Amino acid sequence: MNPHSGDFRGWYTSGKLPHFDAPGTIQFITFRLADSLPSHILREMRKEVDRLPEGLRSDALRVQMEKYLDQGYGSCVLFHPEMAATLQSAFQHHAGRRYELLSWVIMPNHVHILIRPSWSLPRIVQGWKSWSARWALLNAARLELALPVGGFWMRGYWDRYIRNEDHLASALDYIHQNPVKAGLCASAGQWPWSSACRENAVT
Repeated sequence: MNPHSGDFRGWYTSGKLPHFDAPGTIQFITFRLADSLPSHILREMRKEVDRLPEGLRSDALRVQMEKYLDQGYGSCVLFHPEMAATLQSAFQHHAGRRYELLSWVIMPNHVHILIRPSWSLPRIVQGWKSWSARWALLNAARLELALPVGGFWMRGYWDRYIRNEDHLASALDYIHQNPVKAGLCASAGQWPWSSACRENAVT
């Protein structure tokens, strides 16, 4: 193992969310800006899903959250072209070394990305977050960005490991169609901050 990759943790829980951290396992990851989902809305969502059987709660909460995120709440600073380009460059910078980069989309207030990691997943995500947050702070005045108050990214992230080829195809379609579903473009290839865009196509 690379001495800088960190120890893989297997199954563990953080912030009441289950995570699976293992080398070579394709992961569908979602993370969001700190102001993208008001706390009172999240509390209501949790109350609603708590009525469901325990095994269904995590996925049900994720679906509700992603539906809300697509409405574009909060500062949505990832919509700024330079901010989105910086984050996209962060994804591409370590591709081929820390992970295989399979697919991604940068939405105005959240991100979906699909990778096959060779480094520990928490270290990978923290690297993306740290770099992009520092860049945002340094360039906020120049770009007139209204940054989220109290922090740039929400703590933590969602991850789902890919179980089979059908699951992989579904995840790829979800990522590429997210901007279309949110009404940001007419077709997936039109969204410039996605691997569906011809300029960014993963080879």
